[in-house]
Formats: sequence, structure tokens, C-alpha cells
Amino acid sequence: MTPAQIAEVWSMVDRPWLAEVAARGPAPVFATISGAHLYGFASKDSDVDLRGAYLLPAEALLGLRQPEETITIVDQTRCDLDWVAHDLLKFCRMLVNHNGYVLEQLFSPLVVTATPVFEELRELGRGCVTRPTVRHYQGFARGRRKRLREPDPTVKHLLYAYRVFLSGIHLMRTGEVVANVEVLNEVFRLPAVTELVARKRAGEEKGKLDPAELPRWDVDLDALEKQLVRAHAESTLPEEPTTRDAIDALVVRARLGDRR
Repeated sequence: MTPAQIAEVWSMVDRPWLAEVAARGPAPVFATISGAHLYGFASKDSDVDLRGAYLLPAEALLGLRQPEETITIVDQTRCDLDWVAHDLLKFCRMLVNHNGYVLEQLFSPLVVTATPVFEELRELGRGCVTRPTVRHYQGFARGRRKRLREPDPTVKHLLYAYRVFLSGIHLMRTGEVVANVEVLNEVFRLPAVTELVARKRAGEEKGKLDPAELPRWDVDLDALEKQLVRAHAESTLPEEPTTRDAIDALVVRARLGDRR
């Protein structure tokens, strides 16, 4: 995202309040914005998806009661906000298992809360960009296209399908984690994306899509699906994370703090 695009998002949300909500649970390792604001097509009434990781103290893992590895905090006092985060161990287990969703959270440029552990994890996370990550994008795309065939499809559903194909193709080709559809479209230059983003941002979060439009969009989506298959076949990304051991060591160090 460009500085102007990032500044636009910050003008739409209350950043200090988001940080305050993230701090209501266990101490956050990081909190970043995901969803429509990250993807580049937030409407005025879009909810805010705050995602990240937190760090439980070692003592919380040693007793009889197993702590929650995932928390969800919903607050609708200033906007429709949900903070969903995983304990660092669970987050890193997902990270080393070809999970594009957490990769996009980790590399989101919309950082609300950061720590030194987050900065180190970001560096190590580059080694978790793998060829099998394509499964995340293929599965997500199938789900979005299926949703378009169900009642009341929206422009948002269609943009999600475009976005996930473009992100997956770009990742397989370059190893770069890019989730913003406008940034991606500077490479792909699809007029449909420009049109749909304008419609989504000018309308409401659940702006309807005329089902009669779908054959038009299917042409693009079918082509992008083939491109994703080809990009995966030609990708030179590693099959497995190259930084797994270093991430394991980081989780242990973070958990034990200064006691090692």
C-alpha cells in the first residue's frame, strides 16, 4: 500500500481506540487491520477486522486449566469492530503450515500495535512463504465463487474472489504477500477490478450484485483460476518453511522472557 492509501485507512478508523481494545485481552504481540480496509475496498459502513497474536505467560500453560489459544473481543461502541487473536504458539503453528491468512495478517501494513517480537517474527515470516500456500488461495476462491451462486450475492463477495486470485498468483510468482487489490491491480490492470472497487467504496457494505452480471465476471475469474494453477506449477518458492527452527526458538524466548 502507498503512504496515501495507508493514511486514508487511518482517517477512517480510530487507531488509539483499536489499540485500547486489543489491550483488553492478554498482552498483544501485534495487532494489524485485515479485511476490507486492508484489501482496498472498504465502504463507509465496513466493519473493522483487527487481527493478531498475544502472549500468554508461561505459568498459564503449566496448570490444570488449559488457557484459551484464541480470543475474540467485539466492540460496537464506535464502529463494528472485532479483535480476533491467537496465542503466539498457535499463531506460529499456523504460520509454518502454509497459512496465507496469517501471512497476510503478519505483513499487513496497517499496524495498530507492534512489539520487538512482532518485528522479529515479520523477518522470520518471509521464510514461511511456500508453494503449498496456494491451497489457501484456491480454497478461499472456491468458497467465494460458490457464494456468488447463492441468494443475494454482493459486490463484496465478487471482489473477494478477485482479490484472492490476484494475491495467490502474485505470491506464487514473486514471494510477496500483497493483499490490497488496488496495489495488485497495478500489475494485473483488470478494468473489472477498477470498476468493482469504485462500486463497492461508493455503496454500502452489503451492496447487492445483479446475478445477471455473473457470466461477465466469470470470464475473468475462470482466467485467473487458470493463471493461479500455472503460477503454482512454475513457482520456485520452497515446499517447506525455511525458518521453522528460528520461529520455534523465538516462541520459547518470548514465552520465557528474561529468565533464560
